[in-house]
Amino acid sequence: MCTAAGFVNGGLYFGRNLDYEFSYGESVTVTPRRFPFSLRHMGEMKEHYAMIGMAHVAGGVPLYYDGMNEKGLCIAGLNFVGNAVYGRPVEGKTNIAQFELIPWILGSCADLSDVKKAAEKLVITDTPFNDQMPVAQMHWLIGDKTGFIVLEQQADGLHVYDDPAGVLTNNPPFPVQNFALNNYAGLSPKTPENRFGKNIPLESYSRGMGAIGLPGDLSSQSRFIRAAFVTANSLAPQTEEESVSQFFHILTSVEQQRGCCELPGEKYEITIYSSCCSAETGTYYYTTYDNRQLTAVSLFHEDLEGKEVVVYPMRSHQAVQWEN
Repeated sequence: MCTAAGFVNGGLYFGRNLDYEFSYGESVTVTPRRFPFSLRHMGEMKEHYAMIGMAHVAGGVPLYYDGMNEKGLCIAGLNFVGNAVYGRPVEGKTNIAQFELIPWILGSCADLSDVKKAAEKLVITDTPFNDQMPVAQMHWLIGDKTGFIVLEQQADGLHVYDDPAGVLTNNPPFPVQNFALNNYAGLSPKTPENRFGKNIPLESYSRGMGAIGLPGDLSSQSRFIRAAFVTANSLAPQTEEESVSQFFHILTSVEQQRGCCELPGEKYEITIYSSCCSAETGTYYYTTYDNRQLTAVSLFHEDLEGKEVVVYPMRSHQAVQWEN
């Protein structure tokens, strides 16, 4: 499935792995301030903050998977199958269809405090984009340089959780994922001390024995714990280049390799793309499964007063820098 994370290192670096068995033809998409979003229940959003992210553009409408706006607010949607519950519009509430949530938040909120305030009246509806595209079951990691929250709507309503780890995967619900970190409170990047028993002479037999006990499988719970540990212990100089490099190493720790996660029909889940939003510079970086070279698109290099989306198809073929 997917993993999202945020890394604050001077500025905010935020992104995700999108893990799935096939691509929907997504592209890096810039939506300027005057592109009209026709919200199904709330009328037309004619003007809004500019945004950039990965999206599938259908009928001229960007359906965002993740992204950031010009103010440095970031968001990623992840599968939450079996737990997400959306409803019908409620009078007097802010009724936003599931597929509209990311552009609505990025378009109308400047920071996390805005998101929390907007969420007080928010209802996520089960309105589909069209008859061919059923409503996806999702939850969301949202962050700015001050912190992170998780947004989940279940049968008992909308929940907004503070997320000190700045990480989200898929199931189970966030409180269960987060509570499981208690089982790993003893993890350390340092070489372990022998505390097994006083009369048993155990010793470290190699380097690299820090974090013994950290789960290494591809389940969403294990990826949550691993990503939280790696993010919490990540170190990098506070430069854009080195922070972006470190962030992709965080995502690499939870990526999925073809052949390791088999699905029915002899299909395999892979990390289709990994992304990193630099909230300070408005740059969207990404790699793909078959192209490990970084590709970057700048939000601020576009005409943000325009009315048309700008689309950059993903570079999915391996780029090699030859030396001879």
